[in-house]
Amino acid sequence: MANTRDIRRRIKSVKNTSQITKAMEMVAASKMRRAQQAAIAGRPYSEVINEVLVSLRDRVDKESHPLLAQREVHKTLVVLLTSDKGLCGALNTNVLRDATLLNPSSTLFVAVGRKGASFLARTGRQMIADFTLPDNPSFLQTKPISKFCLDQFLSGAVDQVNILYPKFINTLVQRPVNLQLLPISIEKADGMVPSPNASSSLARPIKAEKESEQELSETGEYLFEPSIESVLNAILPYSFHFEVFQKILDERASEQSARMVAMKAATDNAKNLVKDLTLEFNKARQASITTELLEITTAQMALG
Repeated sequence: MANTRDIRRRIKSVKNTSQITKAMEMVAASKMRRAQQAAIAGRPYSEVINEVLVSLRDRVDKESHPLLAQREVHKTLVVLLTSDKGLCGALNTNVLRDATLLNPSSTLFVAVGRKGASFLARTGRQMIADFTLPDNPSFLQTKPISKFCLDQFLSGAVDQVNILYPKFINTLVQRPVNLQLLPISIEKADGMVPSPNASSSLARPIKAEKESEQELSETGEYLFEPSIESVLNAILPYSFHFEVFQKILDERASEQSARMVAMKAATDNAKNLVKDLTLEFNKARQASITTELLEITTAQMALG
């Protein structure tokens, strides 16, 4: 059994560690609320963009725009979203595990986050760019990432652009997702009926004099001004930029949620360890006192 001095040192060390993890838990909880609100707030806007794309689906030739044209895939560009720091549980590990399943000979990577960049460098995979972002990135701060990927696709350097990121489900669940972004697939929004109340600067619903609001919601027809082609040229690149921005917000919400949960678990484990060490300290102290009493009693008996 360890002596009481060593146990006392361990108790002090664990208490100091628990204070650090508690502080990190509080900081992560504060950042988590803002990150979750930002990630959730952008989802309705993304749905409205998808509704407009659905209304365009049957009215345009899918090969008429380079962002819609399907190609034979020889090279794939994957935007890998990870955190800059660790201490967030298995969040980065799960994403990087999915990255190892991709074919290294036909996959190029753009790393967003230091953990992903160090992983790609360590494993010898083809990383053509890496970016770092603040905790609360704005749309303008993420646009260089999406613009770089867009230029790579339009130049023909890659035939497909995917994004691999931890999708925010809730505070306890973050699921790695590998999602295709380019070419833009408007089939993914199939089944969504454009709402006549959805406001858009690019489209407005047609309303005939005898057509009721119910009939309009069922048909979901839009009049695009000045033309469908001009709307398509404007909305498709913007849709891609916003999708990248939205996925980065998801990654930030997942990161702060995972870090808060991991630090809370570390704090709880430290408290349990202090209890166990305190019990062990008391047992060692009691054994030491008992030994001293036996020695005194034995000495008295020997003298008597």
